[in-house]
Amino acid sequence: MTIIQARTAFISDLHLGSPNCHAQALVDFLAHLRVERLYLVGDVVDLWWMSERRAQFDRHQTQVFDRLREMARRGTELVYIPGNHDRPLRDLCGLVLPKMTVRRDAVHRARDGRRYLVTHGDDFDGAVQHGGWAERLGDHLYDYVLAGNRLTNRVRQKMGMRYWSLADFVKRQSHLAERYIERYVSASIQAARHRDLDGVICGHIHRPALIERDGIVYANDGDWVESLTALTESETGQLSLIRWHGHGEVIAELPMPLLAAA
Repeated sequence: MTIIQARTAFISDLHLGSPNCHAQALVDFLAHLRVERLYLVGDVVDLWWMSERRAQFDRHQTQVFDRLREMARRGTELVYIPGNHDRPLRDLCGLVLPKMTVRRDAVHRARDGRRYLVTHGDDFDGAVQHGGWAERLGDHLYDYVLAGNRLTNRVRQKMGMRYWSLADFVKRQSHLAERYIERYVSASIQAARHRDLDGVICGHIHRPALIERDGIVYANDGDWVESLTALTESETGQLSLIRWHGHGEVIAELPMPLLAAA
């Protein structure tokens, strides 16, 4: 059993309550995770889906909560930053419970001294959404793409093939989607720079990334609808982007600052 040992981990966009959440994989990931602090960076529960369709948590989704409670009992501190799909929980911001805090956003100080704005990311929508029929159509079609993603991977699983994101493939073929994501990255970096921070850690757009641009780190921990990814911080402060498919695959790492490495 390979354990992922880290100082901190960040996950977002679980969308529990909707059929799009890969809850079984998430339960497996959490069972292998050992961290001092876990940030839940928004859209943990999909209240939009649940209110419109009266959905319920299935067995694996219920197990996600069991795993989180187990992690808290083992000593992991949970920090919950609600997103747009679990927006009503923002009324609880400032609430401190045993081993869990609810925050509107947070500033995380990594072991190497760098400070990161941790936010779901929907606050940047005003700067990146131009509106118009194309974007509205894209939002509407996304649910159908996710349904196709579920069907495709159900077939692939029966054939013994590993998970593959049809949804991500479709988005990468769309110039509109790619331009939106680039505007989102730029707005995120600008928000970190405005607050005199070293970077931003977010979710929201279901596109994992770990880059440094003009001295500012942009880290998107991805999601558990398409990407099945998480962000971790090592005991030395190094950030890594991990994709889970039965074990952790590092798909990106942030180089350590020269002073920290020395």
